Amino acid sequence: MYTAQGTINRDVLLEEHLPAVRRQALSLQVRLPSGVDLDDLIQAGTLGLLDALRRFDPNAGATFSTFANQRIRGAMIDELRTRDWVPRSVRRSARLLEETLRRLEQQLGRPAEEREIAAKMGISLGEYHQLLHDTNNGNLLPFEEIVAETGEPEAGANAPPSPFAALLDQEQRAHLVEAIEMLPEREKLVMALYYQEELNLKEIGAVLGVTESRVSQLHSQAVKRLRARLLDR
Repeated sequence: MYTAQGTINRDVLLEEHLPAVRRQALSLQVRLPSGVDLDDLIQAGTLGLLDALRRFDPNAGATFSTFANQRIRGAMIDELRTRDWVPRSVRRSARLLEETLRRLEQQLGRPAEEREIAAKMGISLGEYHQLLHDTNNGNLLPFEEIVAETGEPEAGANAPPSPFAALLDQEQRAHLVEAIEMLPEREKLVMALYYQEELNLKEIGAVLGVTESRVSQLHSQAVKRLRARLLDR
């Protein structure tokens, strides 16, 4: 893996870690909308691996596997972030929904019910459910993205976090855990099954005894509650 001079043998490392790219892509794909192509994720992850080979410093203390896995995953997430999953009109409605949730739950002092949210937005319950479904395609990202999307853009996609940024990240995660605890029980269960147990929407539906579409709505609603609370801090 290393030459006599202590430098890394990039060809060996590339061959050794290429299977990890596919494993991460497969793990991510099953939790994303069906329109996400596996080959696109693999291509992005491979570029992340090549970037790791260029940037890795064997004297920095971290192992190459740890460093590479972070770069591979980061490259895949960056690829997903470049996708425009939903039309602008739906995104505008999603922002309105988050703002409505924030104000309504501040006023009520508890999680707002679906009928209350729909009434506040001036739409029917069916229209509200459709909005949840439409916007959920833009929410099915890894858990840490819920936090990342509420923060400031990073100074550079490949820049290591500063001590302050790392502290801020810890604080955001603490707020996120607190916000999750405030979710209605059913939404909290959806989040646990999806992000901790890594079940897909169909499997969660079987557990809850509801349709896959209803799980998608509950997930979307939970994410919007979380982001509204995090943005309110």
